[in-house]
Amino acid sequence: MRNNLAMLQALRQQFLLRSDITYLNFGSFGACPRPVFEQYQRFQLELEQEPVQFIVETGPQYLNTSRKALASYVNADSDDLVYVVNPSHAVNIVAKSLALQPGDEILTTSLEYGACDRTWEFYCGKSGAHYVKQPIQLPLVSHEEFVDQFFKGVTSKTKLVFLSHITSSTALRFPVELVVKEAQKRGLLTFVDGAHAPGQLPLDLKTLGADFYTGACHKWMMTPKGSSFLYAKRERQALLDPLVVSWGYKSDHPSHSAFLDYHQTQGTRDFSAFLCIPAALEFMQKFNWDQVSVACRALVLENAPRFYDLLGASPLAPLNDQFILQLCSFKLPTHDAERIKSILFKQYHIEVPVMRHGSDVYLRYSIQAFNSQEDLDKLYEALKAIKHQF
Repeated sequence: MRNNLAMLQALRQQFLLRSDITYLNFGSFGACPRPVFEQYQRFQLELEQEPVQFIVETGPQYLNTSRKALASYVNADSDDLVYVVNPSHAVNIVAKSLALQPGDEILTTSLEYGACDRTWEFYCGKSGAHYVKQPIQLPLVSHEEFVDQFFKGVTSKTKLVFLSHITSSTALRFPVELVVKEAQKRGLLTFVDGAHAPGQLPLDLKTLGADFYTGACHKWMMTPKGSSFLYAKRERQALLDPLVVSWGYKSDHPSHSAFLDYHQTQGTRDFSAFLCIPAALEFMQKFNWDQVSVACRALVLENAPRFYDLLGASPLAPLNDQFILQLCSFKLPTHDAERIKSILFKQYHIEVPVMRHGSDVYLRYSIQAFNSQEDLDKLYEALKAIKHQF
């Protein structure tokens, strides 16, 4: 443990975060290490120095290089990946393209991210389809029980199953591998929201076999904000219409892939953030990120029991890396999430999310390379001091 802490302390200087803030919210937006941010600025400078050449000539070449690097990292063909600004964008592409009919059902869990819930509810509402939130009982007990609970929501009208790889408010790793296999047996399309997965756990999209997968690079992979991806199996790509119809549709200079043309070619925009994936991967390799992640997970799990005791809460799943990675959530006995979050930030200078999920409120801490035991001690003492205000 001592060696792990020393390794994390040595990495703190690589990040640009303010020294006066205890930052325990990496899961929401991530943060760029210095070398990655500097690469980002170099791309932006190159864009401003010659916008036409960058957007029309060199930029698309950089994009191809970046997609190949990402494809190698997640084990996918680079032609099956397109960059999007965030996973919500990717969910909109799929949801809008499915040609849902009245009575169709999209099956999900009761623990999904609010923006994605809203997206599916919007498109289902327009088409007369139904967005079915299958109740998932907490705490989770086993992968098998989760799969059994989830598929009780399947009916003859189910068209697609959608679920998180790692949930947002409850910070739980779902057994998506088992879900995808079972869905395939039933002839159902599968879509995994992996916003928190890249950089937290190894990804192998070919082996996973989901029809669609979206992940954020600007979270745990530490790229600039607004860099994420949508993966689609080759045989499913024709289903996906461009969310923004632009020059890639009926292109004057079509590439070998309508999927890339439709979703990558969108006129004037700064796509510098997408180009930083190789720099982020280089940074992770240089600093042995597998070991960093192990150290972060250890810090998460070693501290979790005392927070549960302090807050009078119960673990949401077994405390191991089958369910808990670099995020951990605790149910708070309050209905005033915004007030608690504000107190922690304004009085204690702690950046940590306090989130609503339905009628419940969760506090979630995230641990990344720059965090320390001292950070969690500060959070603990702050919660101890304000506990009477819950």
